[in-house]
Amino acid sequence: MSRVHKQMYSAFMLLLMASTMLLVPVRAESIESPSDMLKRTSDDVIKVLKEKREMLEKEPDLVYQIVDQYILPHLDDVTMAKLALGKNWRNATNEQKIAFVDEFRDLLIRTYSKSLQEFRDQTITFFPVDIASNEEKAIVKSEILQSGGPTIPVAYRVRIKDNSWKVYDISIDGVSLVTSYRGTFTQEVRKSGIDGLLLLLRDKNAVIPVDKNTKETES
Repeated sequence: MSRVHKQMYSAFMLLLMASTMLLVPVRAESIESPSDMLKRTSDDVIKVLKEKREMLEKEPDLVYQIVDQYILPHLDDVTMAKLALGKNWRNATNEQKIAFVDEFRDLLIRTYSKSLQEFRDQTITFFPVDIASNEEKAIVKSEILQSGGPTIPVAYRVRIKDNSWKVYDISIDGVSLVTSYRGTFTQEVRKSGIDGLLLLLRDKNAVIPVDKNTKETES
C-alpha cells in the first residue's frame, strides 16, 4: 500500500469511527452544559494569558500553542470547515476536503491567536441556557465587557459531538464567523478554484508553528 493510500485509508477509518460514535445518543443533561464549558475554557485561557504575559511579550508565537491546547479541542472544526466552504464542499474531491479541513483548522488558530494577542483584561460573561434533554444543538450568548469601550455581544452555536458540546459557529456583534469566511472563500474559488483557495490558505498559515502530524482530519 502506497503512502498516499495509507493516508486515505487512515482518513476513512477516522471518519468511520466518528460516524459510529455518533450513532450512540448522548443526552444533553448527562454532560457539562455548553455555557459552563465555554466559561471554564475562557477562565483557563485568561489564567494562562495572565500567568505567561511576560513570556508572551518575548515570544508572541507561544499564543498559537495556547489556542491549540485550550481552544481547538472545543471546536467542531470539521463542521465549521464544511459550512465555510458552502456548496463548494460538494464539488471538492476527498483529497481537497482533507486538505481544506487541515488548512481551515490552522486558519482558526491564527484567528484566535490574533484575538488573544489583543486581549487586555476584558471581562467575559456567559449566560446560562435552558436545553431540553433531547436537544443536540444550542446557542450560548455572552458579552465581552471592555474598560472604556462598548460591550460586545458574542453568540456561540454549539452541538453535541464526541460526548461533549462543540462550537461550530461564532457570531460577534451579530456577524457570523462562518458566513464571513464563506463569502471570502466563494470569491476565491470562483477566481482560482479550490486548489487556488488551498494555496492561498497554505501561504497564510505557513507562519503557524504547530505540528500538523498531531491532528486528526475527517473527510
